[in-house]
Amino acid sequence: MPKFTLLILIFLLYPINSSNSHSGRTNAEGCHNQTSNGSYHCHSSKSNSNRSFKSQNQIRVVDGDTIHIGEKKIRFSGIDTPEIRQTCTKDSQIVYCGVIAQKILKEKISDQQVVCVEESKPDKYQRVLAECFVNNESLSKYMVRNGYAFASRLYSNKFVQDEDYAKENNLGLWKMNFEYPWNYRKK
Repeated sequence: MPKFTLLILIFLLYPINSSNSHSGRTNAEGCHNQTSNGSYHCHSSKSNSNRSFKSQNQIRVVDGDTIHIGEKKIRFSGIDTPEIRQTCTKDSQIVYCGVIAQKILKEKISDQQVVCVEESKPDKYQRVLAECFVNNESLSKYMVRNGYAFASRLYSNKFVQDEDYAKENNLGLWKMNFEYPWNYRKK
């Protein structure tokens, strides 16, 4: 009986950390899809090369894949959206699809706190690359899955399934005639 009592006492006194305990394997960056609610998030403690930060300052949405938090310019990694001046056509009408992507991101962020997990290296333009979240939901995944951004397949396969979903369901830009942003920029 004393062994049983000791086991119960150890169990009751042992701290249980439920903050990271849930289903789903993590990738090399400590990120995963949480099967219970379909969100994608990262545990920054899993990786020493990534830094996590929360928005304390005013957030400015530059376009569909770039935000400013205070003085820090953040480019969403793994996705690409139409440029602000880029146009698409829908029902024979010209629409500013870059402005639409920016508006969708602004609405999603609203006045909520943004948490970003920064990559270890900046992009070729020396911008901070990060995946950012609102209420544990990846903004990149949200933009791609709803059809307002594209998986940046040249650099990552992370959001390919989300892009396939948007395309199959004719969501967002997939309802329009568009040019991929990387082709638009080449011109």
